[in-house]
Amino acid sequence: MKGVNKVILVGNLGKDPEIKFTPQGTQVAKFSVATSEKFKGKDGQWQERTEWHNVTLWEGLAKVAGDYLKKGGRVYIEGRLRTHSWDDKQTGQKKYMTEIVGSDLVLLGGRGEGGGGENAGGSFGASASSGGNSFDQSGPEPEHAPAGSSPITDEDIPF
Repeated sequence: MKGVNKVILVGNLGKDPEIKFTPQGTQVAKFSVATSEKFKGKDGQWQERTEWHNVTLWEGLAKVAGDYLKKGGRVYIEGRLRTHSWDDKQTGQKKYMTEIVGSDLVLLGGRGEGGGGENAGGSFGASASSGGNSFDQSGPEPEHAPAGSSPITDEDIPF
């Protein structure tokens, strides 16, 4: 039976994306996204909890992230969870890090807000080939467009 590993985040960037290249020249973007939830505590008072998520984007999506995402900008990310482990060189303890490997990116908000569009989101999809790191950018897809958004124009597309 096939498993499902899917994550959907809507949140704000904690910092500008860090852009790097692999030795083979593949572009990679890494950044954090904050999501918040409000809930009533045991004392009946409203509380807010913020969760931070590590996100990695490859190739075309990494380029879009580097060109258009800015600290504080609102973003929609779809992807999958991946966990890495390593041995800490100082303590010898096994350490773990979980990240979201993005496959779809929608820029939310207007220009100057890390959104890349004027009161509209720009949607960029990626579909992995058999190699797992080769992505094709696709244009906006209606099922991913935020509710009430205006149509995407040629000026909103970065290529």
